Amino acid sequence: MSAIIRLGMSTSDIAAGAEATFLALQSAVRHRQLPVEIKRTGSLGASHREPVVDVEIDGQSTLYGPVTPERVRPLLDQHFGSGGRGVSSDWLISRRNDRSDYPFLGKQVKVTTRLCGLIDPYSLEDYLAHDGYEALKKALKMSPEEVVQAVLDSKLRGRGGAGFPTGIKWNLIRKSPNFPKYLICNADEGDPGAFMDRATIEGDPHKLLEGMIIAAYAIGASRGYIYARAEYPLAVSILRHAINQAREYGALGKNILGSGLDFDLTIKEGAGAFVCGEETALMHSIEGKRGMPTMRPPYPAQSGLWGYPSNINNVETLASISSIVLNGPDWFAGLGTDKSGGTKAFALTGAIQRSGLVEVPIGTPLRELIYDIGGGCADGHDLKAVQMGGPSGGCIPANLMDTIIDYDELRATGAIMGSGGMVVLDDTVSMVNMAHYFLSFTQDESCGKCVPCRVGTRKMLNILQRLLAGRGRMTDIDNLRRLCITVGQGSLCGLGQTAPNPVLTTLRYFEDEYMAALEGGANGNVQAQLAAEVTA
Repeated sequence: MSAIIRLGMSTSDIAAGAEATFLALQSAVRHRQLPVEIKRTGSLGASHREPVVDVEIDGQSTLYGPVTPERVRPLLDQHFGSGGRGVSSDWLISRRNDRSDYPFLGKQVKVTTRLCGLIDPYSLEDYLAHDGYEALKKALKMSPEEVVQAVLDSKLRGRGGAGFPTGIKWNLIRKSPNFPKYLICNADEGDPGAFMDRATIEGDPHKLLEGMIIAAYAIGASRGYIYARAEYPLAVSILRHAINQAREYGALGKNILGSGLDFDLTIKEGAGAFVCGEETALMHSIEGKRGMPTMRPPYPAQSGLWGYPSNINNVETLASISSIVLNGPDWFAGLGTDKSGGTKAFALTGAIQRSGLVEVPIGTPLRELIYDIGGGCADGHDLKAVQMGGPSGGCIPANLMDTIIDYDELRATGAIMGSGGMVVLDDTVSMVNMAHYFLSFTQDESCGKCVPCRVGTRKMLNILQRLLAGRGRMTDIDNLRRLCITVGQGSLCGLGQTAPNPVLTTLRYFEDEYMAALEGGANGNVQAQLAAEVTA
């Protein structure tokens, strides 16, 4: 009998009590002298059922969760004993290897997160056993131009928010005659409620590294940086371990896998400034300067880190590369739409029954993600809206849930794809308060360099505070719209340019709530909370 017990030990799993469950499993297996391998993995994505335990016997997998220390004994009795009390059906998640009996997992199409929850993120052997670094070996037999063309043909667009075609971005820096060239991974995941990058790194770090090495070969970079926020200590620790393993394996450093390619990586920990998600601010932070944006052009491909050509992609973009090279660009392009290939990962949070990390093909309707995968709103409430794209995004109302997940389609609603935050809002939520929350975040995170963002967001916030406190003026709604336009058009970087989006979309779809607030109809608790601040 071959038996493996996998337990998710990501940040979210640990927050749900996975460490105690792991110790209980170790103790029980040792006490019973069971021939079982206990494997720590990243998150499978089902945050709503963590800690999640996968019991695999002779290739047949059964998934349980949440598994507390008290549930370890009956679980082991079920599979390795006389049956005992048995396992409650409430704990059972799935009996099928393809998870088709659990819609949250079975309806996903996993590319970047395929091995998350399956392999030990600290084990290079696990990664190699699942075609790890085979894409790199294949890419090194191609010319750099062929690799860039494959990425172009795959229709991969940047997963960091703007959706710029990755192959075009690579081509710009590849053609630059200046050296050295730098490759930067933006792992500074700053959106409230977003955890896609963290989960990917914690579950499968070598997939990111392999993508970066292939990218470095394609664009001619000799040095790379992973810019990760210090608030992700587990992810950073796993990355450091994976980088050392890759060096020992020969996939990083001098003469990579005997190809003549020299490329190495450094982790730069950021202090958690949201503005450092912007390319120029991020590079300033790596250089040891204050993270503030600068005007473009010149673009990073022309003059970036320390004045040299630089290319910046986010975690999910780079984690897609090995799959594109290994399976072919046509396969990846076929997963998406005519203009955008592949899949997109989302952090599905808020008033949803089944929260967690979700990966679906580009072109999937929002309705399918919210209802078929997420199970709809929790506690019997009705869906009111979905906030997409974080503080830079917008609110999409319930009547637009047939909108497909696509850069252009979402932009038409006033929202954006963003890095992948998706917050479900039910019928108890005040949309004015929601706009206030996200604008408060961007106003706090503004670097203050340009007047439209520094002053404009503050004035917008003052209007929202007055409305929520029941002290609105008749001119407030029109002034709010004008400020949104001014801030969006006049701000230096993407933070200020997109800060009005939550306000504009809630005004567009929920103007009646603004009018109710203007007439003193805002939530009473919010009024009391904000009254002192407005008076001050």
